[in-house]
Amino acid sequence: MSRMGLVRQFACSVPALCLLASGCGGDDGDLDIVDLRADVNRNGKIDLDDPSEDVGEDTWDEKHGAIFLANIDDDQAACPKDASDEDLAKCNDAADEVVNGPDDLLDLARIQVRPWPEAPDDASGTLTVGRLGAEHVRLFVKKEDQLIAFRPESTSLSAADLRAGIELAIEGKDILRDRAIWDGFLDLTLRVTEGTKEVGTDTLRMRLAPIILANHLQPAEVVYFSDLGDPSQQEFRANLDVAVTEAKVPNRAHGLELESFDQWTQDFFETAYMSMPAPNGQHAIRVAFRSANIEGDDFGNAALRTAGRIVFTHLRGKDAAGVAEVDWNHDPEMDTLNSMGNTETIPPFSFGGQKFPLGRVLRGSTESYHPDKKFSALLEAQGVQPAVLIDTSWLLVAHVDETISFVKANTPRGWAMVVADPKLARDMLKTLASQGQGGAVMFREKKWLDEEGQRERSAEVTVAQVLADEQIMASSARAAVGVSEQVDTIKQATGITESEILRLPFLFMQTWEREVAYQVGTVNGVSLGDTDFGAPNPHGPVIDGKDIFKEQMEKEFAKVGVRIHWIEDWDLYHRLDGEVHCATNALRQVPQNIKWWEGGR
Repeated sequence: MSRMGLVRQFACSVPALCLLASGCGGDDGDLDIVDLRADVNRNGKIDLDDPSEDVGEDTWDEKHGAIFLANIDDDQAACPKDASDEDLAKCNDAADEVVNGPDDLLDLARIQVRPWPEAPDDASGTLTVGRLGAEHVRLFVKKEDQLIAFRPESTSLSAADLRAGIELAIEGKDILRDRAIWDGFLDLTLRVTEGTKEVGTDTLRMRLAPIILANHLQPAEVVYFSDLGDPSQQEFRANLDVAVTEAKVPNRAHGLELESFDQWTQDFFETAYMSMPAPNGQHAIRVAFRSANIEGDDFGNAALRTAGRIVFTHLRGKDAAGVAEVDWNHDPEMDTLNSMGNTETIPPFSFGGQKFPLGRVLRGSTESYHPDKKFSALLEAQGVQPAVLIDTSWLLVAHVDETISFVKANTPRGWAMVVADPKLARDMLKTLASQGQGGAVMFREKKWLDEEGQRERSAEVTVAQVLADEQIMASSARAAVGVSEQVDTIKQATGITESEILRLPFLFMQTWEREVAYQVGTVNGVSLGDTDFGAPNPHGPVIDGKDIFKEQMEKEFAKVGVRIHWIEDWDLYHRLDGEVHCATNALRQVPQNIKWWEGGR
C-alpha cells in the first residue's frame, strides 16, 4: 500500500475525518459519500461494488482511465446527402442535444454518482467540467428512463439526487483536431456541500478516444473502387472481383458511385476507427477522412475534391462517421501530398524500447514540400500513431504508396516491407540481353497517351531499347537513390532489417522533372488479407511463356506465404501515373486483440 493509501485508510477509520477524505470507504463497507464513477478499469461497464473502478480514477495511463467517443456518426441516417460541403460536415449525432435512438445510446460513455442515502435535506452537489474540455463535450442526465441534456454550469444536484445517485452520459462533440487547442483529456469534478460546509470532492479523468488509421495487416472487409462506367475499366473490375472472391474478403468489390469522374479511389478518402471499452471488448465507430485536396479555379471558387463528399453521402451512417479538415491557404503546388495515397500506416512493432501496437503513420513530407498543416496537426493530435516522414518530393505524384507497401510475414515484427527496386529491374533486363533476349518485347499491345490524354501511341518496346534509353536509365538511377533514402528512414524508425524487405523491380521515367513508374509499379497493390495481394499486371517480357516480372514477384511473395492476384490496370491507371492501390480503397476489420488504450500513449 502506498503512503497515500495509508493516510486514506487512517482517515476513513475516523468518522469525523471520513467526510473529508474524498472517495474513501470504511472497512465495514459503508458507501462513499462523494463518489463519481466511470469505467476506469475498462471492462465496459460501471460496477459500484468493484473497488478497481475507483483506483487511479483521477489519472490516465495504460492501465487506468475512462474513455469517451466523439459521437459524430449518423445512427438514424438523418443527415442530408445533397447539402453543401460545409453543411455535410456539420451534420452528425453530436450536432444536437438529444439521444438519436437506441444505437446512439451505445456511443455514449456512462458516468455515475454513487448514492448517498443519508444525504441531509441541505446537501447539494455540483459537477464541474475542466475548463479546456468543457466546450468540446456534452453531458446527459437520466431522468425518468430518458437521457436529457445536462448543463453542469447552471444545474446543481439536489439532496434527492444525491440520495438516489444519478446516471450521466458523455459524448465528444468532435474529434481531437489540434493539441494546441485541447489535448483530449477531461477532468470532471463532483463537489458536495452540506449547507455551507464542503463535504468532499471527487475528480474523474476521462479521455477522448483518438482516431486510428488502418494498416495493411488488418483483413479487408470491403474493397472499394470508383464505378466510372468506363469501358477501359471492365477488365480491371473483373480481375479485382476475382481477386477479392479468391481472397475470401467478406464482401465483393464495391463500386462507389461518385459525383465526379475520379478513378483514384485511394486518394480522396482514408479509413480509420475510434473505440472505447464495451462488455464485448470494444465499441467502435468507423471514421472516413476526406482528403484535404483542393480543386477549382483562380477566381475564388476553390472547393474540396468533389469525390471526397462520399465520406458523408455514402460512408457515414450507423457507427460510421465522416471527417474533413483543410487549410484553405495551403500551397496548391503541394496539394498532391494531401491525397491519401500519401497517408499509409506502418504495421504494429516494437523498437528501441518503445511499443507501437497500432503502428505509425507513414507520409511523404519535408520542410519545403509537405501536406496541409491543419490536416497534419489533426493526425498528430491523435497521439497513438506518431508519424514517420519520408521524402517523396522527387516523385511525380509524391505518394508513399508508389514505392512502399507492407504484407504480413513471419518476421520479428510480424510483417515485411515491400520496396520498389529499379536497380534490380535494370539488372534483370541486362541478364536477359546477355542471354540473347534483347529483342524480347515489353508492354505488348499496350499504348501510351500523349500529354493531353487524347492520342495514343504504341508502348511496345524491346529489352535492348529500354536498356539503351539514357533518360530511363538516368531516371531509374535517381529513383534508386530516392528509394534507398526512404528505406533508410524507415529502418531507423522501426529497426527493420534487409531480411524483412521484399524488393520488386520496375524502372522509372522522368515527367515534369520528377520520377514516375515507367514499368508498372507492382509495389502499388492492395493487401486483401494475410495471404493475398492484388498487384497490377506488369506486362514484362515473356520468356518461355512466363512474364519474368510476374514470376519474380510471385517467388518473392511466396517467401512470406502470400499469393498474387494479377489485376489489369494499364489503360485507366498505369499510363495515367497510378496503379491498383491508387485505384482502390478498403474498409478493414477493427482489431479486437489490440486495444489502443493499452498502448501507453
